[in-house]
Amino acid sequence: MKTKLFSTRPNVEITSEFWCRYRNLIVDKVLPYQWAVMSDEQDAKLPDDPSSGNSFDGNEGHTLRNLRIAAGLEKGHHTGYQFQDSDLYKWLEAVAYALRYREDSHLRELADDLIDLISQAQEPDGYLVSLFQIDYPQERFKRLRQSHELYTMGHYIEAAVAYWEATGSGKALDIARGMADCIDRAFGPQEGKIHGVDGHPEIEVALPRLYEATGEPRYLELASFFLHERGKDPNFLDQQFKEGLSPCEMLNESTFSHKYYQIDKPFTQQTTAEGHAVRVVYLCEGAAHVAHLADDEQLRAAAERLWTNIVDRRMYITGQVGSTHEGEAFTYDYDLPNDTMYGESCASVGMAMFARRMLDIEQKGEYADVLEKQLFNGAISGMSLDGSHFYYVNPLEADPALSAYNPDKKHVLTHRAEWFGCSCCPANIARLVASVDRYLYTVTDNTIYAHQFIANRASFGHGVSVVQDSDFPRSGHISWHVESSANTDFRFAIRIPDWAEDNYVLQINGISTAIPPRNGFITLEVPASCISMNVTLDLDMSVRAMQANENVRADADKVAFMRGPTVFCAEQVDNTNDLWKYRVTQEALRGGAVSQFDADLLGGVETICVPAVLDKNNNVKKLYYPVNHDDEADMESVSLRLIPYYAWANRENGQMLVWLRRGDKTT
Repeated sequence: MKTKLFSTRPNVEITSEFWCRYRNLIVDKVLPYQWAVMSDEQDAKLPDDPSSGNSFDGNEGHTLRNLRIAAGLEKGHHTGYQFQDSDLYKWLEAVAYALRYREDSHLRELADDLIDLISQAQEPDGYLVSLFQIDYPQERFKRLRQSHELYTMGHYIEAAVAYWEATGSGKALDIARGMADCIDRAFGPQEGKIHGVDGHPEIEVALPRLYEATGEPRYLELASFFLHERGKDPNFLDQQFKEGLSPCEMLNESTFSHKYYQIDKPFTQQTTAEGHAVRVVYLCEGAAHVAHLADDEQLRAAAERLWTNIVDRRMYITGQVGSTHEGEAFTYDYDLPNDTMYGESCASVGMAMFARRMLDIEQKGEYADVLEKQLFNGAISGMSLDGSHFYYVNPLEADPALSAYNPDKKHVLTHRAEWFGCSCCPANIARLVASVDRYLYTVTDNTIYAHQFIANRASFGHGVSVVQDSDFPRSGHISWHVESSANTDFRFAIRIPDWAEDNYVLQINGISTAIPPRNGFITLEVPASCISMNVTLDLDMSVRAMQANENVRADADKVAFMRGPTVFCAEQVDNTNDLWKYRVTQEALRGGAVSQFDADLLGGVETICVPAVLDKNNNVKKLYYPVNHDDEADMESVSLRLIPYYAWANRENGQMLVWLRRGDKTT
């Protein structure tokens, strides 16, 4: 029997140039900016898009002010959304992660003061949601379909656990325990308690984390209750609404179906991802975590089914999910429009978290592949390179004219916004980037799974450390130096990404080795006698032309380009014609597209030059005209310049396109 060697989370220091730039930006710009907006120290212009929850006329969120009113320090009514408090809580969680890699006295002081304020605002019984405390105290836990009460307190619980881990703040954790105890007294299977769930899953994510921090089994049991209770009584939320008293517009009748809230049937019987995308992935993340901690086979099976449905049929090439702005929701299998999609930034963050929890259950390369897709595409595309502009919606095709004049595409912005009325995404992106060190390894009793190629130095305890060096994603050369004084056997596993296929070279101590991957990992045995081991992996970083499944009508006869995990796009600023007029040639599909690093562009990015053609007749004045069968004579050879998708919309406002038209047979 193997010795149980690894029992704690590794201590990981990120050294990747790519990610250090982002993480320093979080400390230097993102978190101070977000605080300034939420504390009303700085005004921010909001986009005009009611479908994104951005209908406030000006910065009227007054997020910090709501807590001050709840604490009795100011007078007034609540402003903003019912879940407004949660934006501050995600900010606090991001600060906690940031303080682990960079001490910042100003952020630390702001966070400590915020915790003091939260403590003052919290009710004696542990309850804290400022809207209900200020304006609707009689409605506590009575409008769960839209109240977001458990969602809001769940985000504080997550922040408190992170802050306690980073700083040892017992006060932060005590507030969280008070909230959880309040919820536990109100909800559960016992007689006299509420047999229902929140309309927006999140508490299912928070409670397992609080259980891990405190060891209190009630918190894990309560999380399990919420997951198993969901959908048992599809009419519960409707009935609550009929009995409610509040005239609050935000809590009025919903026009969405039971599927939208994932309550049409028990969660453990659901087979497809339905409804609001963020709610689905948060629910799945919580289910996967509880399944792992409680060895719950029903929850594990449900999480796996929904994972497969999302990844195989309902996820964009960049990792985004959510095909429609109506309800920010999933639609049906293979419905993946590029120009009207939603792809909320929060959903990509949630998918990354979901992937990490699935890796805890089973160490499969496909989970790490999707995590990587989110980290290098779907999630970071939601934040500008200057850290003060953000995307709520992340399209794969955009045009300023369409967004301005077509109401169906008004939600698609071609420039990032300073803030949002519903500002859930900015702080969510910040907490993911600040905590990316927690996403690089999955550790079991005696195996270290290195599944992300992000340079770092890691200590796993018991005399085992790993130094990973790379310039990924610019370079596909990755090296690991493993040191051990553990005097016992263990395993070190390295992911072979799906995009590399068989195009890689593995060396151990300078000797090429052929070890077949299993479940996406190559596993190396590290004997007790081993003091150190050097491993290198060279991955093929050639440009790849990608096509979609034939059932995806939006991408029929189109191609997208990737290099390593990075998806590329064309921007109008780099190309002289309307982007839809270009057609990619057969040469490009057969390896003719080449990449080159441009150190002076967008802080240093890889670019791709794609052989393409333009129709010489693209200036014809007639709306319709006969086909010219001499296609080849009408083609002009040109090239398209592509940049990484995550870096688009950081220069001039203009068109963007990920999926490009394929040329006809003559090209």
